[in-house]
Amino acid sequence: MKVVFAGTPEFARLAYAAIVDAGFDVPLVMTQPDRRAGRGMKLTPSAVKLEALERGGEVLQPISLRLDGKYPEDAAAARASLEALQPDVMVVAAYGLILPQWTLDLPKYGCLNIHASLLPRWRGAAPIQRAIEAGDEYSGVGIMQMEAGLDTGPILLEKKLPIERMNAAQLHDALAALGAEAIVDALTKLQANGAEAFEPQVQDVAGVTYAEKLTKEEAILDWSESAEVLERKVRAFTPVPGAKVHLEGFAEPVKVFSAELLLDAEAAGAAPGTVLAREPEGVDVACGQGVLRLKELQRAGGKRQTAEQFVLGWRE
Repeated sequence: MKVVFAGTPEFARLAYAAIVDAGFDVPLVMTQPDRRAGRGMKLTPSAVKLEALERGGEVLQPISLRLDGKYPEDAAAARASLEALQPDVMVVAAYGLILPQWTLDLPKYGCLNIHASLLPRWRGAAPIQRAIEAGDEYSGVGIMQMEAGLDTGPILLEKKLPIERMNAAQLHDALAALGAEAIVDALTKLQANGAEAFEPQVQDVAGVTYAEKLTKEEAILDWSESAEVLERKVRAFTPVPGAKVHLEGFAEPVKVFSAELLLDAEAAGAAPGTVLAREPEGVDVACGQGVLRLKELQRAGGKRQTAEQFVLGWRE
């Protein structure tokens, strides 16, 4: 079975590597054009491109796939490459380009997307972060038959896992591994049984929620919210864009990497944002309801520190 893979970041790289390691023929990899990154703003290839080149794969990096868009020559060249290959299926994971209808129709079995949520919950840009922020008990990955709509296609296969106390980085890594496992399972079934391999589950529109893209503004936490909500936000916004708080004695917001909800602590009428304790174990702050303990922090221009290190350098 001939597989074209389309993906860009680390989440996609794991899936691509797993597909190749499972013995599937992947004659073409599509990924985003190299981007400028780092202090020197050097052109940097995507994680998927680096993996593909290391494995000797052919890489295609169109700016767009829209034949009627701003880059029709790029789109036409990509279409010619895909038509020449006549792939059985395209696997898409965090690719970053909208797939027009001609792309969805070209492979024999269409395009399969690896989505990092339990659809229809958390369609859109930031499903991992929004699941944590909302306090969901479970997250997971779905292998979806792609349609023209945003994450609207039927689910072919799904795997889930408990979120527990994971932050966004930890959940990302767990879901990337789960997604790699799921897509190999899906391709194995597809290769053995063709179009009859699955019983597609149409998404229930009543359960649809959207995972809006994160903003830097929302990552500045509001002490008037409950400690429970703020603890979830710290985990959801770690590492990007990074939760920040206003603390007494600091002119600029302080970044928080980990925090703990103190279940038995009381603010004793203190105003939200009041620092109740500065101990090696953490900086305890009164919230709209409850107390939040900040355990890893970083002052503006400084390094990431434990609470003990942070407290030692605190100036009134």
